[in-house]
Amino acid sequence: MTETENERQGEKELNLLAIVILSRGKCGLSKCISRYLLGMAAADLLVVITDLILTRVGLSYFPNSFLFITPVCRPIMFLGSAATVVSVWLTVAFTFDRFVAICCENLKTKYCTEKTAAVVIGTVSVLGCSESVPWYFIYQPYLIIDNVLRDCVFELNFRTSPVWAAYEFVHLILTPCVPFFLILLLNVLTVRRILVASRVRRGLRGRSNEENQKDPEMENRNKSIILLFSISGSFILLWVTQVVNNIYRRISDTRYYNSYTDPRYITEATSGMLQLLSSCTNTCIYVLTQAKFREELKNAVKYPLNLIVKFVKS
Repeated sequence: MTETENERQGEKELNLLAIVILSRGKCGLSKCISRYLLGMAAADLLVVITDLILTRVGLSYFPNSFLFITPVCRPIMFLGSAATVVSVWLTVAFTFDRFVAICCENLKTKYCTEKTAAVVIGTVSVLGCSESVPWYFIYQPYLIIDNVLRDCVFELNFRTSPVWAAYEFVHLILTPCVPFFLILLLNVLTVRRILVASRVRRGLRGRSNEENQKDPEMENRNKSIILLFSISGSFILLWVTQVVNNIYRRISDTRYYNSYTDPRYITEATSGMLQLLSSCTNTCIYVLTQAKFREELKNAVKYPLNLIVKFVKS
């Protein structure tokens, strides 16, 4: 197994582990937050399976496998696009949920609930899949061998058709340009609210001579803020290259590259790598920012070792 395949397998295992730990509900997070994190982990896992393992690794290292049959690679391409859209917009939904929890006290009790989170995740999933349906029909077989349709390539009129050009433009606007802008805006508004609330709270506590005492509410809010900014900040940093590259490619009408050393090709490959990397960073963020998640992770790692020790002793 190559180093690239090992990395893909590691990313898959990370997301699976995150799903198992979050589903146990013992990370000290509210059920609402846990729902969003679980939804994002599941979407990220689907991105890793479809876009990384089946598409990039499978099609690159197993050129004669069933993955090259057109009826198989078409749904893989569709699922890869749908999973990416759902993953991106669930990040927006989570950011908006934390914005409401911090900045909208009147709406907080009604919106920031487990039921609302489940409805939002379901709605985003359905809309994300519906928006990606045209990608299934963009691809056509490249050749026919023994009456079997092989390979998936763009339709001949994909680059020239105004209909496909309009769809691709709208797709790029919806993912990731609009989410990129919304996450930036919501974070700016959230930071402003936090700064104002912190000054007011410190003033009130100062008047009551309780400066040296811990503030549980502020500690819980700080943990939530660290998790929010870590996830949304990671998304912004890893997607910014993709956003800029998509805008440049559309403006310059770039369709082909001279070679693998072409700076434009290197930029596109790098932006794609960073975008896919965003599908496996959330688990690392949970580990770095959530103490109880780290504890659950240690327990998960120790569990099979303890079983082996017990088996050896017996």
